[in-house]
Amino acid sequence: MMTNEALDVIFKNLSTLIQENLGNWEFEIDKTRFICLSDTHHNRMRIISPIIESSNLNSAQLLKCMEANFHTALDTKYAISNGILWSVFIHPLGELTEKQVIDAISQVYSSVRTFGTSYSSSNLIFPK
Repeated sequence: MMTNEALDVIFKNLSTLIQENLGNWEFEIDKTRFICLSDTHHNRMRIISPIIESSNLNSAQLLKCMEANFHTALDTKYAISNGILWSVFIHPLGELTEKQVIDAISQVYSSVRTFGTSYSSSNLIFPK
């Protein structure tokens, strides 16, 4: 069962922590900013990373993001909130394993880095 304490250890081992409070972390990996928010009461966790201000998105990029959500973003999704396009991974907290958290970070990272090119979270792509 994943806990906030276990997430804290994972993030400390993988990244440079910018801010840490159990249930709310901001960290950086390879100059990419991540935020993790968890809610133990509702058994939810999300790892997010900002990509671009949504006002700077053109219609082709937005369409590519929506297509990627179906074919290439896998466990992550592109989503807009508060005027920002984010790469987002959302999952029940308690059911996560350490391996899944590490994979989630990798997929969020890849979705950020491939925005504008392949819009993918890994090498696996579902056929169109």
